[in-house]
Amino acid sequence: MKRLIWFFLLLLAVIWSGIVHAQRPTPGFPTDDQVNAIAKQLYCPVCENVPLDVCPTQACEQWRATIREKLSQGWSEEQIKAYFVQQYGDRVLATPPARGLNWLVYLLPPLAIIAGAFILYRALRSWRQPSPATVTSELPAELATDEYVARLEDELRRR
Repeated sequence: MKRLIWFFLLLLAVIWSGIVHAQRPTPGFPTDDQVNAIAKQLYCPVCENVPLDVCPTQACEQWRATIREKLSQGWSEEQIKAYFVQQYGDRVLATPPARGLNWLVYLLPPLAIIAGAFILYRALRSWRQPSPATVTSELPAELATDEYVARLEDELRRR
């Protein structure tokens, strides 16, 4: 009976260590999450505006395999992105670098928001202020002598 208990304990220990060992990532072999973290930052050079991590083409499958290979060789994320930029240009980056005319992408939206807010402020301010009455028209002679019209004009001038 004691031998049977020891046997089951030994069997349980072997099974338990196998489960724990299976959960550890294999050193030098990157996971899909690591590959997709970099692929999300790159766009497919063949397809228009499709991130590399979701592009279904065979070329993108090969580029993801290239990312996996570079990661297993110990390349950093920046080195891999630089490799793809060297091969295909800046257009493969999800976030363009702030150099050349690309800096306008970062500068123009805040400037447009500020300009729009200023224009809106000025428009609202002008709508609140009453415009001065600049109507000066000559009244016909029969209305100029009318007492009611004279009082009305007097009231309008006071406001």
